[in-house]
Amino acid sequence: MTTPEAEEFAERFDVSRETLDKLLAYEVLLKKWNPAINLVAKSTLEDMWSRHFLDSAQIFAMAPENAQIWADFGAGGGFPGLMIAVLSAEKKPERQVVLVESDLRKSAFLSTVSRELSLNTRVIAQRIEEIAPLDADVVSARALASLPKLLEFTAPHLKPDGTALFPKGARWQEELAQARESWSFDHEAIESLSDPNSVVLKIHGAERV
Repeated sequence: MTTPEAEEFAERFDVSRETLDKLLAYEVLLKKWNPAINLVAKSTLEDMWSRHFLDSAQIFAMAPENAQIWADFGAGGGFPGLMIAVLSAEKKPERQVVLVESDLRKSAFLSTVSRELSLNTRVIAQRIEEIAPLDADVVSARALASLPKLLEFTAPHLKPDGTALFPKGARWQEELAQARESWSFDHEAIESLSDPNSVVLKIHGAERV
């Protein structure tokens, strides 16, 4: 059953009824699994659409139009990776989203949602440091690590002309300064739709210095 929050989301991101139905099914699955494996904080479940769905969906439009392989590190409950996969199913069906999650229970959740919603994903249940290079056009990660660590994770897996997209909270400028100590890169800080104190860092050309 749809809700005002869901209808507002569908209008804001211009998605079809079929896509909205997939997101509603995703919401049901997440609430079903969450008590057992703590995919998201219990206190945020009632704000799912504004707290998690909106926060993840805003990243979709920040990627290059021609991005074929999108890797999401520490995919957890699927934010932003599963959201990207759902939106891609309608708008970029040729795109594959690679969900990297070392926790076996969480990776089982990601596989279940992907299967039930017929999403073009690949779930890798390994640590980021252990996987073969992904040659991704886009890499994303939400609430996984500090920016210097994220750049270290990303370097082997992102194409030279690829894009990294990292949602960051109020202390993002501190992380940016820390990263500059050992990395050279171009960046854009895009204000978050879900929190005026947060941004999405869009990074290109990261190289160690």
